[in-house]
Amino acid sequence: MKKSERLNQMLRFINRQQHFTLQDLMQEFQISKRTALRDVASLEELGAPIYAEYGRYGGYRLLHQMPLPPISFSSQEIYALYFAMQALRSFSNLPFQVSFHSIHAKFISELSESQRQEIERMQNRISFRHTEQIKDSAHLEMLLMAAVKNSVLKIEYQKAHQKSTRHIQPLSIYSMKGYWYCQSYDIDKKAYRVFRCDRIMSAELTDIPPLENLNEMNMQNAHSLWKPSEQALQLKCTVTQTGIEHFQQEHYPSMKLVHKTESTFIIGWYEPNEVDFIIKYLAGFGKSIRIIEPTILKEKLRQYYRDLLDHI
Repeated sequence: MKKSERLNQMLRFINRQQHFTLQDLMQEFQISKRTALRDVASLEELGAPIYAEYGRYGGYRLLHQMPLPPISFSSQEIYALYFAMQALRSFSNLPFQVSFHSIHAKFISELSESQRQEIERMQNRISFRHTEQIKDSAHLEMLLMAAVKNSVLKIEYQKAHQKSTRHIQPLSIYSMKGYWYCQSYDIDKKAYRVFRCDRIMSAELTDIPPLENLNEMNMQNAHSLWKPSEQALQLKCTVTQTGIEHFQQEHYPSMKLVHKTESTFIIGWYEPNEVDFIIKYLAGFGKSIRIIEPTILKEKLRQYYRDLLDHI
């Protein structure tokens, strides 16, 4: 990183921190103590109101917040931001209903002519193969904000030909294979569930107090919250290297890879009402998987293949 760029970022860092030490600067910017001292001197020369505090808990303190220079990006950062935006093109729905086209137009208009030409040349040499969004999800913004603000929602959920009213506390939303999903705690069933967002027909805030034990740490690792019921069945399969790669591309909170000396296993569980879903999921592995348990799952997978052959 160039010194001018580092000083720019350092100004923003100390403006946030107000109080900092040389060790803070060394750790944040991966620089030596000597460089940190020189940078502090340079910031003072630029007019930053910094004064030193001595003693055991000493360091540096900013007398008052200062106006910061406009944020600027290097050409490499601009290209990285542009191509990161391409992921938005697959989705007709996004939280806050922000369209790719409006973001794209504003972004391009701020570039220099040479940067626009460079991006146009890159577009012809790189492509992103996205899974297109299959169905619209009308309530993404409310689901996301409920997760952020720790709120409980009342939703109407349509699955197959059945509609049900549920009270959920959303934890997070994510997109996979063309669908949006919401990881939530189902207040009525007292269990963690994943809801497909396009099946949520309506959503509204409630006055139901949220569960306090769903703390920030759990929300950051929502997969660890899923627990099997007493009726859940244990699943164990061996997988080849091809199967490992398939698993890494698509797996669920109730599953994990376990590496032993000579074999790799998928270990997990599924609920009795999920058997059809599990069969279709395992069938996607083809010859790269072999079911060890439960035995009944082997027979159901064989029957699934027989039905496919009869359909041909």
